[in-house]
Amino acid sequence: MVARIWHGWTTHENAPVYENLLRTEVFPSIEQKQIKGYRKISLLKRLHELEVEFITIMLFDSLQSVKDFVGEDYETVYVPEKARAILKRFDDRSQHYEIINELVYD
Repeated sequence: MVARIWHGWTTHENAPVYENLLRTEVFPSIEQKQIKGYRKISLLKRLHELEVEFITIMLFDSLQSVKDFVGEDYETVYVPEKARAILKRFDDRSQHYEIINELVYD
């Protein structure tokens, strides 16, 4: 299993707009691609004094599944133009980690 992690930052005023865009357009468009091996996406938010940080964590079965999502240069970010217009700044490359252990408690 591979975790694809990406960070983006926006203003406090734009944070609700960006979050809504992710939930209503960006995430559904990713699901519609029906990428084999794509498992889920999580959205994290952290308030800072001058901005709001968002982190997405996508889970894929393999690096090949990530490549099927964004291409051979699998660190390429997926940031649609509407999102770019709202963000102050964002990672120019996504990070990928192999999940080697996971504990789940009820």
